[in-house]
Amino acid sequence: MSLAFIFPGQGSQAVGMGAELAEAFAAAREVFQEVDDALNQKLSTLMREGPEGDLTLTENAQPALMAVSLAVTRTLEKEFGVGIEKAAFVAGHSLGEYSALAAAGAISLADTARLLKLRGQAMQRAVPVGQGAMASLIGPKTDLALAEAAAAAGAEVGVCVVANDNNQGNVVISGDKAAVDKAIEKAKELGARAIPLNVSAPFHCPLMQPAADEMAAALAEATILAPRAPLVANVTARPTLDPEAIRKMLVEQVTGRVRWRESMEWLAGEGGVTRFAEAGSGKVLSGMAKRIAPDAEATPLNAPADLEAFAKSL
Repeated sequence: MSLAFIFPGQGSQAVGMGAELAEAFAAAREVFQEVDDALNQKLSTLMREGPEGDLTLTENAQPALMAVSLAVTRTLEKEFGVGIEKAAFVAGHSLGEYSALAAAGAISLADTARLLKLRGQAMQRAVPVGQGAMASLIGPKTDLALAEAAAAAGAEVGVCVVANDNNQGNVVISGDKAAVDKAIEKAKELGARAIPLNVSAPFHCPLMQPAADEMAAALAEATILAPRAPLVANVTARPTLDPEAIRKMLVEQVTGRVRWRESMEWLAGEGGVTRFAEAGSGKVLSGMAKRIAPDAEATPLNAPADLEAFAKSL
């Protein structure tokens, strides 16, 4: 069995996430305390009690999701003796890439929390609320080619690109609101369903360049080590252990496409991965894994019983 740990992105947050882990394991409580201290904020209380509107704010959701992911991996390591080295690769969806790097020891937990707080704030600042939009194109006819054709129609009136190539049947577009609206009409003509996303900014498109510039400055100062397992990066869908390449790709990732389908196809193909463990809140990536790599096993890890069963199965 070849294992990859995968780490969820924004949208997987929910009030109460991580609470069971914190109740059951000292290692999880330590992670939440460390993140609270790094941010000088009671993020763990917000995660546990809400309100949901505050937790969903990008600047809170991003470090909060990372904290739950790290609570999972640190608990596996400290309580069950399952270190990240058990994995052939790590990968994370958008902000999940930071969780993957923290879990693999490339960036300290405190630095990761601070970087994600800044990333959330910078993304929010980059485009005034209401000017940008994102939409999910779904359905059996939806693929990258259809999404690119829809985005090209939108691009006639503004910025519009494919932001997340999640899996066959689920591709996300992002850009100026008018451009995304036009792309939605084109997508419907081509046979896709289109769902406007309730997001605060148009992520992973060129409008995020101001945020990319802020992250470039912050990442230039950050200590990044070689991860203990190769990272399959969002922007290349290929593995790397090179800290300087990782630094560069974390900047590119802000405006670039999340090539998740390609990443998972590479992992299950050339990477030889037969089992995906989704470390963190929710099970969105496990569902995607089953669609992209139906022969591989996909296990969400977010409750104490999940961790125990997973550790026993290795």
